[in-house]
Amino acid sequence: MALKKVKGNIERMFDKNLTDLVRGIRNNKENEAKYISERMEDIKQELRQDNLSVKSNAIAKLTYLQMLGYDISWAGFNIIEVMSSSKFTLKRIGYLSASQSFHCDSELLMLTTNMIRKELNSQNQYEAGLALTSLSCYISTDLARDLSNDILTLLSSTKPYIRKKAVLMMYKVFLKYPDALRPAFPRLKEKLEDPDPGVQSAAVNVVCELARKNPKNYLSLAPVFFKLMTTSTNNWMLIKIIKLFGALTPLEPRLGKKLIEPLTNLIHSTSAMSLLYECINTVIAVLISISSGMPNHAASIQLCVQKLRILIEDSDQNLKYLGLLAMSKILKTHPKSVQAHKDLILQCLEDKDESIRLRALDLLYGMVSKKNLMEIVKKLMVHMDKAEGTVYRDELLSKIILICSQNNYQFITNFEWYITVLVELAQMEFGSKQGHIIGAQLMDVCIRVQAIRCFTVAEMAQILDIYTSTSQFTIMQEVLYAAAWLCGEFVGELKYPEQTIKAMIKYKMLPQHIESVFIQNILKIFTFIIRKYEMNDQNDDALRICDLVCDKLNESIKSGELEVQERASTSLMIIKIVKEEFAAKNSTDNNKILEDDSNNEMNLKSENIPLIADELESLFNGELNPVAPKAQRKVPVPDGLDLDAWINEPIYDTDSDSEPEMMENLFVKSEKTKTIYYHEPTEEDIKKSREARKCEQQNNPHYLKSNISFEQPNGNGASDTYENIPVAELNLNVPLKVLSQKRSDKYLNLNAKSSKKKRSKKKKYKSDSSSDEELHPGPVIEIKRDMELPEGATLSDGDSDPSQKDDPHKALDIDLNLPAYDYSAKPETIENALRPKRDKKHKKKSSEKEKPYKGSKLKHLNENTTSNKIVKEKSSKKKSDRHKENKVIKETKEGNLLGFDDEHVEKVKEVKKEKKEKKTKDIKEKGEKKKKKSSSGYEEAIGISTPSKEFQ
Repeated sequence: MALKKVKGNIERMFDKNLTDLVRGIRNNKENEAKYISERMEDIKQELRQDNLSVKSNAIAKLTYLQMLGYDISWAGFNIIEVMSSSKFTLKRIGYLSASQSFHCDSELLMLTTNMIRKELNSQNQYEAGLALTSLSCYISTDLARDLSNDILTLLSSTKPYIRKKAVLMMYKVFLKYPDALRPAFPRLKEKLEDPDPGVQSAAVNVVCELARKNPKNYLSLAPVFFKLMTTSTNNWMLIKIIKLFGALTPLEPRLGKKLIEPLTNLIHSTSAMSLLYECINTVIAVLISISSGMPNHAASIQLCVQKLRILIEDSDQNLKYLGLLAMSKILKTHPKSVQAHKDLILQCLEDKDESIRLRALDLLYGMVSKKNLMEIVKKLMVHMDKAEGTVYRDELLSKIILICSQNNYQFITNFEWYITVLVELAQMEFGSKQGHIIGAQLMDVCIRVQAIRCFTVAEMAQILDIYTSTSQFTIMQEVLYAAAWLCGEFVGELKYPEQTIKAMIKYKMLPQHIESVFIQNILKIFTFIIRKYEMNDQNDDALRICDLVCDKLNESIKSGELEVQERASTSLMIIKIVKEEFAAKNSTDNNKILEDDSNNEMNLKSENIPLIADELESLFNGELNPVAPKAQRKVPVPDGLDLDAWINEPIYDTDSDSEPEMMENLFVKSEKTKTIYYHEPTEEDIKKSREARKCEQQNNPHYLKSNISFEQPNGNGASDTYENIPVAELNLNVPLKVLSQKRSDKYLNLNAKSSKKKRSKKKKYKSDSSSDEELHPGPVIEIKRDMELPEGATLSDGDSDPSQKDDPHKALDIDLNLPAYDYSAKPETIENALRPKRDKKHKKKSSEKEKPYKGSKLKHLNENTTSNKIVKEKSSKKKSDRHKENKVIKETKEGNLLGFDDEHVEKVKEVKKEKKEKKTKDIKEKGEKKKKKSSSGYEEAIGISTPSKEFQ
């Protein structure tokens, strides 16, 4: 035996420990995987030895490798073996490895139950603390159920180190085993007044975490927490308590009145920014909950805003972000107090940190009013030109649109200004993600606001002209979708429809969905033009426009996209039919003119021949209304329709493998089938192309030649080279204008002039009103706010959130005021506990429910029952009086603990008394009615049916 021990000690001296492993990994960076695989083999050999110290060394190395991402689940039995060691140094390594590698679904956890229970009952406080710390990482439902009583007994330990860890561990137990909350709650409540500050802080943390999702169950702890808040100096514990009060005040508004004073004192006195931030948050929540009952709270709001301004002006980015976050909460209830600091928030847009800029944008969204909308949007657009980063620019654009469109365009007084803003945004350089937002806004405004359609359609026609006349993509392609659709849908508002259809026919390569919209709306504009030509008998012009559209559609039929092909083919067939009709009509008109000009004119006017345009317009009749966002979800599924069932049975592959390859290449051009050969030019080809290019340059009058000298003196000795330079005229479809300012600024200048006039009038009359209605409203514009829904459906936000289904806090929504119920007890013990109560109730009922008898027995029984009733009424009155006294004492105690006024408690008592008096009157009236109905010879017992005829 001695030789074996010596041999083991010698081998242990040469074993590589954790530091050697780390050093080896650093030295073998090139072959790290190979080195680790070799060390894994060594670790497996060490785990096969009987010496626990060698195994613990191997487990320590495995723990480090697990941090690097290697799987060590195969060593679970060895980890449990090291955990069961009697030495604390070895035990600590095992528990550390278990906390990292085990999880709640591990199958080996059933082997650790008795071992952990033994550690929890250990006399060594560090062993019990080690077990509690490790258990919190991998506790399962079975472990929580089996060990909850052992952990609960540790709450009454004499050592504060164990009490603190046990209190924190109970939170993990509650999440996995919610039935342990009710029996453990009284002891947890005691720990809030523990003499040790660490245990007290741990208890506050646990209760605050439990109350974060279910605050109503912990309203009874408000007096204890109020006492802690006014006496404690621990900032971290105060932060937790103040957070809890922020959740409790909406449930009990009276509590908010008592919190205002201590919270404002903390705001004035504390130097800790974290505590200051939480105090401001809770003050905001308190003022929201008691806004109706406490009107004079402007001073508290101003104090919070001033403190938040200090946070925003601080150089620390974290404090600045928190200040903006809290300011946004004040903005929801007190916008005027935040609007005074608009300049400070606009300065935050220039900050280097993108998160701060985005938070400032959120604040500007809530600060907008009818007065300052144009000014804020102008500053944001100027800032957009200077901003860097596509993500931030995209967010800035979407925020501008949200600011303008909130509450169905509530703050927009001039829709022409908003349309010009959208057009200017469409011409800025952005990513492709934001085009659909601008396009959707243009369509929404034009559909909802009928008065702005003429202006919007004119702007869209101009966008189409700019797009087709320029070679560069200066406009977002998604905006072209809206431009084409609006010009086609509201074609009656177009001034020059012929020019617009020519611009749309010249479109270049576009995505599938945009090109298909172009084709569809070309047909709408074509229908409008045909009507005009048909009314004026311009058959030649109609045939000419038919040829123009057909030429473009013949190109679109060759598109590789199926949607474009289908729309182009259907539109082409319609236009060909129209062309044939006009050609036939043109020929008949010429024949009639040759016969008799005068008679034909009279006959044509008298005959009611249907127009071709009327039949075409029937394809596009009907007005479109905005659709509600959840309309599709509200559509009821028809009876007998199963959306999950197959429409056709799936086809299974039974043929050879060569067939799927043919199917894959059916609609997609494969790279294998088509090979492209490139011809490399020779020297002779290069010379020929160079000479051809030079000849073209010489013959081109618009090309400046390099061989012409710029100073060719005349006979007079003067140089007139500038006169010999050829000048070419440029035919531009779009007028070339260089603007010094944006078009949307003119509306801002008009608004400023009108406000100056109003100020001069106000000086004469000295009006004190400062509301948004002071702006000149202009013409009243009707906005469609109704949205289409299926029949019988209504807009509602009651859709369940799927992310809350697996929330473990739902099971912890337990009424803690009810008595504890022992779920682990057997049904026999529960019946024994409930028997005495049942026996008492049975005796009462049996005394009242005795059957009547004939003759003297009946009289005697009636006398006994009446005497018993008198005794019972006296005893019940005494009990009820005592019960009332106890209730009054409880209510006064609760009121005094919370610090409520005595007047309020007396009012509550009076209301309760009135309710009880009404109930007693109703009971008496019912009893008198029953007595009248019952027979005179006997008294009807409660719960017994009426006697038979032989007793009458």
